[in-house]
Amino acid sequence: MTEDLGLEHKFARFGDVVGVEDGTRIAGYASLFGAPDQGNDVVAPGAYAASLEALKARGGSVKMLWQHDPAQPIGIWDEVREDARGLYVSGRLLVSVAKGREAKTLVEAGAIDGLSIGYRTKRAVKNEKGQRVLTELELWEVSLVTFPMLPSARVAAKGDEPGTGDALRELAAAFEGARLELARR
Repeated sequence: MTEDLGLEHKFARFGDVVGVEDGTRIAGYASLFGAPDQGNDVVAPGAYAASLEALKARGGSVKMLWQHDPAQPIGIWDEVREDARGLYVSGRLLVSVAKGREAKTLVEAGAIDGLSIGYRTKRAVKNEKGQRVLTELELWEVSLVTFPMLPSARVAAKGDEPGTGDALRELAAAFEGARLELARR
């Protein structure tokens, strides 16, 4: 599992709905700058820049995985970039892969509605609020996940309305926050 690699996972807080378009396209923000998560972490602007440059220089890519499982790639991120708002991703599910077909169907049905990033912290500082401000991250992957840590971290099929199932997502977020806290100890 990815924990053996020392990777951390952070669930995105989306301002916009991310959905499947044209059968396989997914686009949206995988991370927003300045938004504290339940682990009291905040990603600073520019935190991904060095990682994205290094990947580009060696011809590498950020992976699209199913539930953070490195044995289950489900698509390709065609674009991963920072802008003033956060980390923007755009890619396509590979429906020629069984899990890609499943992911497409589950997102369109609303059964899967979260995105999460897998990364390694390179630099972080504590701010006056006691938050860990992540200033440099090594980004490895962006996954489609069942339970996003934050209620607003959503993926929706095109035409669906966000907001259904909020209580279940909040409960899942609480469990995920507790799991992450225990993993840090």
